[in-house]
Amino acid sequence: MQTFAPLANPVTLTHGSQKITWGDGKSFVLFAGPDIIEDEGMVLETGKEIQRVTRELGIPWILKCSYDKANRQSSSSFRGPGVEEALKSLEKIKTALDCPLLTDVHETYQVEPMAKVADVIQIPAFLSRQTDLMVAAAKTGKVIHIKKGQFLAPWDMKAIAQKAVQAGNKNLLLCERGTTFGYNRLINDMTGLVEMRRLGFPVIMDVTHSTQLPGATGESSGGRSEMVAPLARASLAVGVDGLFLETHPNPEKALCDGPTSLPLKELGPLLKSLQKIWATHF
Repeated sequence: MQTFAPLANPVTLTHGSQKITWGDGKSFVLFAGPDIIEDEGMVLETGKEIQRVTRELGIPWILKCSYDKANRQSSSSFRGPGVEEALKSLEKIKTALDCPLLTDVHETYQVEPMAKVADVIQIPAFLSRQTDLMVAAAKTGKVIHIKKGQFLAPWDMKAIAQKAVQAGNKNLLLCERGTTFGYNRLINDMTGLVEMRRLGFPVIMDVTHSTQLPGATGESSGGRSEMVAPLARASLAVGVDGLFLETHPNPEKALCDGPTSLPLKELGPLLKSLQKIWATHF
């Protein structure tokens, strides 16, 4: 029996002949890719491998990749190749893979150019209460992936979602990525996933950023990537509508969020185990 019953109003994304739906109970959806564009070739090759694995397993997949990391702790941290160059690269990669794309926005002026490339627009956790940003993203009509701020309770997402609804967009996904607990630590409340889904929107679990140790090194965040798999299994057991994770061919050499990224070689075995958990809901 399903933990999460199908929603009255699932969210559907159409990409060419492909339809991806969150909230209908038929499959969980995967957002996966590198944290940021380090170089175009690495993102493309990583995407090819994710695509191969997800096609083999029949798991709907959307490439995620950031173009600018505007919320780094230190000004010396890698932010990306620049918005204009990164957008061109993301469009080329998306076309080459013929896949939908998720990327984030940080300021209202970025929304329009992002919407021309991205199929899903992400609101970062730190910016989840920024009204103008939310409204601008909502007005594009795109699927909006809203990360719950580390400082928010699950039920706080009701008012945040309503900003997008009032702007004319109900195609919303609510994402859990950990809650601040003291210093340099995040925790995940699995009952919060249930609480958020009662708001009527599909729920996504970010299993990589949830392992973050914010500011742990003094100059950047640390992480516990070995906890990605346990969190993914736990959230699928609860019954989320999708997973968000960052993966990298060599996390130790990643220019951003390496300590929380899942090694690419571990993705296939993890997804196979998650499918078995998903199957127990039926």
